[in-house]
Amino acid sequence: MAQGEIIITPVSGKADKKAFVDVTYRLNADDPNWVPPLRMEAEELITPGKNPFFEHADVQLFLARRAGAVVGRISAHIDKLAIAMDPSQGMGPGTGNWGLLEAEDEAVAQALIGKAEDWLRAKGMTRVLAPLSMSIWEEPGQLVKGFDHPPTVMMGHQPKRYDDYINALGYQPAKTLNCFDLDITNEFPPLIQRIIQSGEKNAKIRIRNVDKSKFEQEAALILDILNDAWSDNWGFVPFSDAEIQYAGKKFKPIVREDLIMIAEYEGEPVAFMMTLPDLNEVLKPMGGNLFPFNWTKLLLWLRNPKVRTMRVPLMGVRKRLQSSRLASQLAFMMIETIRRTSVEQYGSTRAEIGWILDDNQGMNAIAEAINSQINKTYVIYDKAL
Repeated sequence: MAQGEIIITPVSGKADKKAFVDVTYRLNADDPNWVPPLRMEAEELITPGKNPFFEHADVQLFLARRAGAVVGRISAHIDKLAIAMDPSQGMGPGTGNWGLLEAEDEAVAQALIGKAEDWLRAKGMTRVLAPLSMSIWEEPGQLVKGFDHPPTVMMGHQPKRYDDYINALGYQPAKTLNCFDLDITNEFPPLIQRIIQSGEKNAKIRIRNVDKSKFEQEAALILDILNDAWSDNWGFVPFSDAEIQYAGKKFKPIVREDLIMIAEYEGEPVAFMMTLPDLNEVLKPMGGNLFPFNWTKLLLWLRNPKVRTMRVPLMGVRKRLQSSRLASQLAFMMIETIRRTSVEQYGSTRAEIGWILDDNQGMNAIAEAINSQINKTYVIYDKAL
């Protein structure tokens, strides 16, 4: 372990901001399964005026230095939408967060987490849920299973040692989030096929693609269903209008009409399933940089993406239908439609579904019914301040 005093300072100015971004590339460079994010996106994430999270959150970034060299970073934040939620859903008054942790060693991690806790405590917080980088909708949780393969798009990947550091500081698991691996080259079990076929014969049910020519309207529709479907879930924080617009703009380049389904029942949109080609497969060799030549490679890939893996980051059924047989039938129908398309049009062989809360009985039952297996697990930790 390196020796010397660790000095933690708030990020201030362009040089500090650049150092905050740069340190993650240095500390993870030797991990063969880490996927370097695009630097422009890493900078956008921590920039007020670009990331709408800052419109409803107080955020402070910190850098750790030892002998003048940057050896770690952390963010501390208080989401005003999250602390307005009912405490029974995980967040609520007095709950702050930290995230974006990178640390050269345990002493650095302890100093950074301690500084984040002090900042939250000074702001009147009495509890911390972490890590969240930075919203619950971005990269929640510390990876605890699945270190041996790269994450899919929009999922985090942290060293195992970070989990050891967090546990050593008295944090306790609050929630477990699982991702499921699915071989999509195989048909689903006969019972699931019969459920799908029954739905296909039901004139009241329509499974349709999104219409990209009406992108803003379709995005707003999906997020309306999402906010309703997830409103009782642990950790739920509603999207703001600005975040809806931001998400639409961010996803638009990788949105494919035939990979995002909307389910209608008697003419009313009641469910959706979003699937994204795994952008990480093309980003990984780029090292976080688009220039000078990676920009062209990315544009060519976006025109005709061929990927091994598809990721299903979001799925939702309107709350009033969630306890019905119709809900699972619509889910199976959307999954099967996208399964066929992924294999036939994109050459995909596997899908990753998640994250899914470990106590979400409905979604876990669906994942089990189609023979998927947990391949990655993340934990969000809790600690009283």
